[in-house]
Amino acid sequence: MALTVATARAADDAYEVKPSPVKATQGEKASASVAIATKKGWHLNAEAPLTLKLTPGPGITVEKPRLARADLAASTDSTARFDVALIASQAGHGEVQAEAGFVICQETICRPIKEKLVIGVEASPPRAKSPEKPRRK
Repeated sequence: MALTVATARAADDAYEVKPSPVKATQGEKASASVAIATKKGWHLNAEAPLTLKLTPGPGITVEKPRLARADLAASTDSTARFDVALIASQAGHGEVQAEAGFVICQETICRPIKEKLVIGVEASPPRAKSPEKPRRK
């Protein structure tokens, strides 16, 4: 089965939150990424919490429903990326509701951000296995 993460993104002039596509086989672990990037002189506050809360829909499980700064796959002063481990157990369309929480700052001001997004999952049944050939003695 193939999993696809929706490319819908949330953004404003100071930041962007974007999920990336993922493909997997039904019943096997897949990884989706959610990237956060600042713009126009803003940066991520290194001392503030940085979180991603996940609420999977029916037929989808996530390895961790809440990711924190320690779970980041990559991070700089202007970008952060969470890799989300998930498994789709049934074919069809599903969703993972997500909320990213972080703080962006400029020299004299900071903004706390709570951004909701949806990771869309398209699941197809796994390919049929080829029958094993009998062994010769």
